[in-house]
Amino acid sequence: MKKNKTTHFMAGILILVFVSIFLILTGRFMYIQATGEINGVSLDEWADKKRTTSTTLDSERGKIFDSTGMTLAYDRPTFKIFAIVDESYSKDLEEPQHVKNPEKTAEMLAPLLDMEEKDILKRLQYGIENDKFQVEFGSDGKELSQETKEKIQDLDLPGIKFEKRSIRYYPNGMFASHILGFAQKKEGEITGIAGIEREMNDILDGKDGKISYQRDKYGTKLLDPNQIIQKPEDGNNVYLTINQKIQTLLEDTLSQVNEEYNPKRITAIVMDPKTGEIVAMSNRPSYNPNNPANVENWYNDAISTPYEPGSTMKMFTWSAAIDSGNYNGDATYMSGKYKPLPNTKAIYDYNIDGWGEISFDEGFRRSSNVAAAKLLWEVMGPETYLNYYKAFDFDEKTGIDLPDEVAGKLVFDYPIEKITTAFGQGTTVTPIQQMKAATAIANDGKMLKPYVIKKIVDSNSGKTIKEKSPNVVGQPISKETADHVKELLGTVVTGDGGTGANYKLDDYSVAGKTGTAQIPNPDGRGYLSGNGNYIYSFLGMAPKDDPELMMYVSVKQPELEHEAGSIPVSFIFKNVMKNGLHYMNIDPDKEATEKASIIEVPELVGHDAKEAKEQLLKLGLKHIMVIGGGDKVVDVSAPKGEEILANNRILLLTDKPTMPDITGWSMREVYKLADLIGLKVETMGNGYVVKQSIKKGAPIKKNDYLGVELKHPNTEKQEPKDEQESIKEAQEEDGASDEPTGEQ
Repeated sequence: MKKNKTTHFMAGILILVFVSIFLILTGRFMYIQATGEINGVSLDEWADKKRTTSTTLDSERGKIFDSTGMTLAYDRPTFKIFAIVDESYSKDLEEPQHVKNPEKTAEMLAPLLDMEEKDILKRLQYGIENDKFQVEFGSDGKELSQETKEKIQDLDLPGIKFEKRSIRYYPNGMFASHILGFAQKKEGEITGIAGIEREMNDILDGKDGKISYQRDKYGTKLLDPNQIIQKPEDGNNVYLTINQKIQTLLEDTLSQVNEEYNPKRITAIVMDPKTGEIVAMSNRPSYNPNNPANVENWYNDAISTPYEPGSTMKMFTWSAAIDSGNYNGDATYMSGKYKPLPNTKAIYDYNIDGWGEISFDEGFRRSSNVAAAKLLWEVMGPETYLNYYKAFDFDEKTGIDLPDEVAGKLVFDYPIEKITTAFGQGTTVTPIQQMKAATAIANDGKMLKPYVIKKIVDSNSGKTIKEKSPNVVGQPISKETADHVKELLGTVVTGDGGTGANYKLDDYSVAGKTGTAQIPNPDGRGYLSGNGNYIYSFLGMAPKDDPELMMYVSVKQPELEHEAGSIPVSFIFKNVMKNGLHYMNIDPDKEATEKASIIEVPELVGHDAKEAKEQLLKLGLKHIMVIGGGDKVVDVSAPKGEEILANNRILLLTDKPTMPDITGWSMREVYKLADLIGLKVETMGNGYVVKQSIKKGAPIKKNDYLGVELKHPNTEKQEPKDEQESIKEAQEEDGASDEPTGEQ
């Protein structure tokens, strides 16, 4: 009885518990049914959210154009390929929508993705075996072109799908890369990293749109998808002042000099001095913005790398003396050496013996440091010079519309620092600062602000939102002074003893100033010395009386053999200036008076060897080597149409090649011979050839081995020294230190 009572009691308790749970659950279900909410969350909204998908509609980043409307940067559509391997995706469908035959799919895709068939098959099988919905193909399956995508689609492979993605593309590769910069995907958006892409990022950047709709668990849109579309807003287009033709000419010429002379740096700027528009600008080393990996030089040296400019600064020293009324070009001074104060080091001309007593006009065209020093220290005084230095805005940035501009630094505390500033030593400036200042000389005294952005245009309507115009930012000198200085600059190129003789153009007059700048020693002690350890530069304009183009070129530490440092600089200047002016249809202001030092190679292959040599001699080439005793030319070290310097060696390979005597040749010339014939070369040492393994006159053929020993020439047989090297030696003989020493 007792047991039954307990049993009945516990059964009653259990019934109450189950009834309570039932009532609670029923009540909960009724509440949910009545309100449609769980814990404050709407079930309808939750369901909509679960079956609603949203896809971003990419906006198009604005394009970048040159001044003629050529596209320099744009968003290029690319595609990512993926494969659906879930069999259920094809349920109840007539045609399969998943990868049905992995082996065939891998076989067909391999050549188009440039992948191994087994690697593709491995990815597909992994997805199938591990119940994956889809698989991708790594980097090989990304950034596919429209053409590749269409070829794959034509294969009609089930389960192969594509996702569209845009990348920033630069169709001209390295073209103007330090101006354009580049943009890359960051956090899903294309963002400007450098150059105009960074400077104008907010203008170029668009606003992405969105599309949302309801779909089933396989991602298929429902019949009534409640689709909502928010259209993307494309970015605005930017037009630059860069001219594609002249920029291309500059890029090609810089590349030639870079390959021929292997300098540490090259910088060049071409400007319209009447407007301040940058027509072309480039540096070496450079990079391809489509693949900015292992970049050797991120900096746009033209605006971001101050340096001691050397003698190009003398045009502004003479401008200050003339404009301030303190100049008499016929007045004379003793050239060669000048010691302004007892406790300062002496100032030397590059011709340390001087030219005797000469006029200041002659001192300018001969690039006399002594003349510049005397003008500053004795004739106009440091304070007058400093006022003009600031009037030319050398103490501030130019404000050019490019990122990362850096201003030079004025070193003007001690007397010797003030004096050396007059000829470009100690104080630093940037190339763009010099170009801005020189617009005053080219443009009747009016100084213009340089700029590279011409206008901003709405990408949808085509209407111009903003357009720049020339901006006169000062008048440091008068028109009369500007005309006077242009005449002096003209004598640098055409006058007796002028340092700019290499910069003459056949049909245009040139006004300009050369520079040979010392490079501070990395250890902080003095300056580098030795052949080629300088920055060679030229700032010139043409035609002289009414300049249409102005150009700055500098080449740092070229590998020189027997050439002067001005040769690679003049090659760049003359090529770009001459062809640029012709392209602009500027009428020549003088007749051709001499053969250019740059020669275009004619068609020579197949010609008689002797006649080919005579033809090159008539063109002005000085070093022509006929390889072998054959009658016909079968190959040439410089192809038809290539422009080469008159003092470069050119090789004519005949149909019966024999080994020439290469004693005295440089390593570069040895490799030029090896490339022409196909020899395998091994070099020992540096300098010039003193021994060769193949004897002169021996027959040679492709894949023959050539060993050469090279040595530097004896010091007794030195080439003429460059300007600053002679000055340095004179300072050492005088007991002066490398660094300017002022009063302490």
